[in-house]
Amino acid sequence: MIYRRAIRPLLFTQDPEIAHERTLEMLAIASGLPAGLSRPPYTHSRLIIEVAGMTFPNPVGLAAGCDKNGKAIPIWANFGFGFVETGTVTAQPQPGNPKPRVFRFPEQGALVNRLGFNSDGSEVVAKRISKLRRGRKLSTPLGINIGKTKLVSGDDAILDDYRTSFRRLSRLADFVVINVSSPNTPGLRQWQEKDKLGTLLKMLAEDGIALAQKRNVPPVPLFVKISPDMTEGDMAEVVEVVIEAGITGIIATNTTIAREGVVSHVEQTGGLSGKPLKDRAATVIRQLYRMTEGKIPLIGVGGIFTAQDAYERIRAGASLVQVYTGMVYEGPFVARHINTGLIKLMERDGVETLAELVGIGK
Repeated sequence: MIYRRAIRPLLFTQDPEIAHERTLEMLAIASGLPAGLSRPPYTHSRLIIEVAGMTFPNPVGLAAGCDKNGKAIPIWANFGFGFVETGTVTAQPQPGNPKPRVFRFPEQGALVNRLGFNSDGSEVVAKRISKLRRGRKLSTPLGINIGKTKLVSGDDAILDDYRTSFRRLSRLADFVVINVSSPNTPGLRQWQEKDKLGTLLKMLAEDGIALAQKRNVPPVPLFVKISPDMTEGDMAEVVEVVIEAGITGIIATNTTIAREGVVSHVEQTGGLSGKPLKDRAATVIRQLYRMTEGKIPLIGVGGIFTAQDAYERIRAGASLVQVYTGMVYEGPFVARHINTGLIKLMERDGVETLAELVGIGK
């Protein structure tokens, strides 16, 4: 493959964050070209799936963390992605943690990041996406991921912080993701605890209903993104809260702070993603599917590099999957390769639709 032989070695001579930002700027320029130059998203009759009232041309999405500020949203369909999740977006602009803060571990097929929600802020991102929405119709569903501004403290202030971003961005999204699981913002994971999470999710769900009624549209679907470092008991509490609050679904998982039993000699602090996370992320999806009895949609992310990885995650219970680190190592067309591989695997096993594949291997 050209990417692995020629392009990746060149990119890997550069600092990971610098390489990413330079690439993203080029993609942002390409995204601004006339819509007629864009390709339709990759699709096939076997790959189309309905999730939470949305139609996805294929199940492979771009995970949050790549196009954080929504600068290149239209271009991702050209590479085969069936949906895009932008963010994490914070209510206030913030630079994130000190650099360097992204590290590659090629032998493990892994990344460690401690970016800390570097964000243009929800007001700027809302204006950017609003302008985009006015100028063209997006060919794939768009998710917007929101998180806590680092300097905001106190429960009431944090709730208002999330609410500010939600109110600015929800009307522009096909679905909204509530991030309470990044390991790189102090105190954020406390919001996965039952009482705090319940308060946050109920508030946003109620806001979503009220905003939708004003616009005479259905409420925007809400997903909560959780950590892979939770116990099974903690996950059961999350499921209970999600169902009680009427939240649409769960994204599993974020990056891990674990090293022992995953890849113990990676010493950089921050969230670990990529191949070492694959087994744990798949286990979490399988447990969530059993806990929810398959009644709410799950989106699987973590260590997905190949069609086989995606196939196994869907069989474990994910209706959709997402990729980011896999794209760093396999190239921009990883989603297209995964999708074509999924078709072959489904044909091999006599599976006609993705919906019938979800959870059969739980």
